[in-house]
Amino acid sequence: MRFSSPVSVFLGAAVYFATVLPTTLSFSPSQQWGMQTRQSPVVLNQEGKGSFSLANLFGENGAPTPSLRGNKHLEPHPSVRPHISPLNRLGPDEQKPLKSEPLPLHPNVRAGTLPNGLPYVILPNKSPPGRFEAHLQVFSGSADELEPQQGIAHLTEHVAYMGSRKRELLFGTGSQTNAYTDFHHTVFYAICPNKTPRTGIPMLPMALDALVDVMEARVESSRLEKERAAVLSEMTMVNTIEYRVECQILSTLHRENRLAKRFPIGKESLIRSWQPDDVKSWHRTHYRPDNVLLYLVGDVDPDEAEKIIAEKFGRLSAEKQGAEIKLKDIKEQAKHLADAVVGGTVKASGSWHYPPVRHDWNIAKGMEVDEKLIIPADKLDYDIGLQKSYPLDEDVFFLKTEEVAPGKKIRPHIFR
Repeated sequence: MRFSSPVSVFLGAAVYFATVLPTTLSFSPSQQWGMQTRQSPVVLNQEGKGSFSLANLFGENGAPTPSLRGNKHLEPHPSVRPHISPLNRLGPDEQKPLKSEPLPLHPNVRAGTLPNGLPYVILPNKSPPGRFEAHLQVFSGSADELEPQQGIAHLTEHVAYMGSRKRELLFGTGSQTNAYTDFHHTVFYAICPNKTPRTGIPMLPMALDALVDVMEARVESSRLEKERAAVLSEMTMVNTIEYRVECQILSTLHRENRLAKRFPIGKESLIRSWQPDDVKSWHRTHYRPDNVLLYLVGDVDPDEAEKIIAEKFGRLSAEKQGAEIKLKDIKEQAKHLADAVVGGTVKASGSWHYPPVRHDWNIAKGMEVDEKLIIPADKLDYDIGLQKSYPLDEDVFFLKTEEVAPGKKIRPHIFR
């Protein structure tokens, strides 16, 4: 296991910032689901107490949420919202035309979405022969954590995969498995030969079994304690002066958004306190079919791979996940955060691959911007940028805000 270091995040952030408009962005998602993918249709339903509570701070502005078609006796998942498919140009959602020439698509790529909303991409590639890679990307990371959840995305990664019994079946087969947590996503992968070395058993079903196990993770006390110790050990290893300085630099660069207060390693006091229901509530909130993307590349038959993907992942349901969220206050807070994410962040307006942040930057003179992409700060009821003070915030002393140019303000601050 690993989590992304501030250095790698900084380099990724530089590329990310170059792709978004220098303004506050929003997205008003269409309520019309059920568009076609390249391979298969998506049919969706149109219906719509801890000591700390974000709901108490930000009000009760929940809205009805559409849910993936599943058991009619279960309530809709609290965090499911209409959004641009992570498949992007591969579908199912219609994308806005680009001003520049789009990059060409590989002619052999196969993409589709299961009826439960889980998207997948398959790319046959015979180099090297007899091997494949399977990656499961969950579009939630540390930036999606609530105040009492700081570090839980990373810990859940450990519990879901590092402690997986089905992952252990891949050991000794020449396979490589690992996972990592970043601000905006959590990724699990298995790199395997097509068949087991000694018995010749096909390994694609085994690898996908391990990734399905991630989606259905059991949060047992013994498993949690083992991975809690591993996470605390990692926290000790990275706690260097270089790491702390890098965190402060990133906190300064991202002062207007959630990334400044949501580093993947989290808070030690919280990590030591969580019980199985805390981890399970995070898992069941974010590890759902509509919030992941399965990548498969290698020496595979795409037709056979699609059948195995449908067989392994088709039984998943967002409603089933939502029904297992036991902490009611966390469930309610996650609902409010989901509303804010689709209401005013680049994740909703640009791509589901982006973190749930908004940028209050100045628009260049003469630059034309769609009015739908601009949301006045006073129109948001939710503190999506975490600009208010919270109990677990780092001790920071803010200096006087200065206007360095017309419309451009800076807010210097010193870390204690």
